[in-house]
Amino acid sequence: MELTLPQPQLHPKCLPFPSPKSRVSVFHATPCPPFQASIFSTNQRDLSPLNTPRSISTPALLAGNNNTSVSPIDSGDRIGEVKRVTKETNVSVKINLDGSGIADSSSGIPFLDHMLDQLASHGLFDVHVKATGDVHIDDHHTNEDVALAIGTALLQALGDRKGINRFGNFSAPLDEALVHVSLDLSGRPHLGYDLDLPTQRVGTYDTQLVEHFFQSLVNTSGMTLHIRQFSGSNSHHIIEATFKAFARALRQATEYDTRRRGTIPSSKGVLSRS
Repeated sequence: MELTLPQPQLHPKCLPFPSPKSRVSVFHATPCPPFQASIFSTNQRDLSPLNTPRSISTPALLAGNNNTSVSPIDSGDRIGEVKRVTKETNVSVKINLDGSGIADSSSGIPFLDHMLDQLASHGLFDVHVKATGDVHIDDHHTNEDVALAIGTALLQALGDRKGINRFGNFSAPLDEALVHVSLDLSGRPHLGYDLDLPTQRVGTYDTQLVEHFFQSLVNTSGMTLHIRQFSGSNSHHIIEATFKAFARALRQATEYDTRRRGTIPSSKGVLSRS
């Protein structure tokens, strides 16, 4: 009695394909993934891949094969959440560095909310800001405390800063305005600010508060930030270009550099807040 064994099924990726360079039927084989079951099984359903695909989040494992690099730790999204309460304001901030650009801001200052929308949209951060304050006096305290809380949330979300690019820079045009932002998530707070805003207000927003916003954010986040205006004659355009450039530069700096394989981007081996 002659025993005939069933032929093993090939993985779809292993099917032969003809060479386009010749009319002769020449076939090339593609290496097959391993299978769990023996090819001699009479039950063809046992021929299942050894390693089934699974989802890996962006901050997953850096180690892998030579052609694949992903982020260091499968720790989920990097989120900072802060609540700041004083006699002048009540501020809640939540920011997700690995978000999708969700903007949900209600600070009581409409123009500031518009700028925070730019931060979320162009940085692809999820930004949630809720604030109440003494805006019946002016916007100063609320503007400042929102920025302080955002800086603190960034500091919290960044953690030990392992594997990130650290540096970011971007030039954003908006009609006649052109603004460049360069930043370093160094742990050392410093602001270099060079905007020439031709009007004192945009709507009801005092344009002096732009510099104060970024100074407050720098102080709590431990960021080195330089803002330079190349051109512009409309205050709204200049300020909005600034927030857009800041968002893109911050996105660049907070994203992972896969070649670092989870190491801290500093020759000292540490990026401290002090």
